[in-house]
Amino acid sequence: MLAVFAEFEVDLLRMRTREGMAVAKAKGKLRGKQPKLSTRQQAELRRMHDSGEYTIADLAEVFSVSRPTVYRVLDRTRTTQV
Repeated sequence: MLAVFAEFEVDLLRMRTREGMAVAKAKGKLRGKQPKLSTRQQAELRRMHDSGEYTIADLAEVFSVSRPTVYRVLDRTRTTQV
């Protein structure tokens, strides 16, 4: 019997969360995690990488991000350019 009440309470919580997110989205307040690099920085990172003068480690150091972030940006900019 307690499990039924617990499940009902979880369902209520999910419903309230979805409603809150819908209200925030309607007000323009719902935002995900912000990107580490701006669009301009991403374009510059792509240009620097394409020049062949910089390694991934160099780019990560220049832009103060991790190497996986550099790879993600390069992958994203490659798919948008195609």
